[in-house]
Amino acid sequence: MEYSVAPEKQYWLMKSEPNTYSIDDLKRDRTTYWSGVRNYQARNFMRDQMRVGDGVFFYHSNVEPVGIAGIAEVIKTGYPDHTAWDPKNKYYDPQSLSSQPVWFMVDLRFKKACREVITLKRLKEIPALKSMMVLRKGNRLSITPVTPEEWEIITRLPEWS
Repeated sequence: MEYSVAPEKQYWLMKSEPNTYSIDDLKRDRTTYWSGVRNYQARNFMRDQMRVGDGVFFYHSNVEPVGIAGIAEVIKTGYPDHTAWDPKNKYYDPQSLSSQPVWFMVDLRFKKACREVITLKRLKEIPALKSMMVLRKGNRLSITPVTPEEWEIITRLPEWS
């Protein structure tokens, strides 16, 4: 008899501009779908790799200060992003059809907000995080993987208490 091994929990960092959708919005809504991603690598993370139960750092971008604002978890794996099919939506893509979707999204649930944002500057000051994808020069992806070690270090910072 063979048994399948459940995949290990994975961790992610997902960026959002707080004037579009913030950690406070997610806290209020409790759950949301993560739509509008129009980068193939980020799409592939959602479509192919994210699993229910995965941890997510909710990162505020394009604001001062930029940084991790809270934690969410994936509650629904990748499925077609319906915003790509609506010509009135800013994320409309005429190449994406309901019969052949190009873009995907996942659903998230709020877990916890930081007492204060863990700034990008603060993350860069921690030597053990020097290889973290979000800290790499030129990285502009809205979704990046986080290693279990990086997750552990960041979740133990005093900004959470």
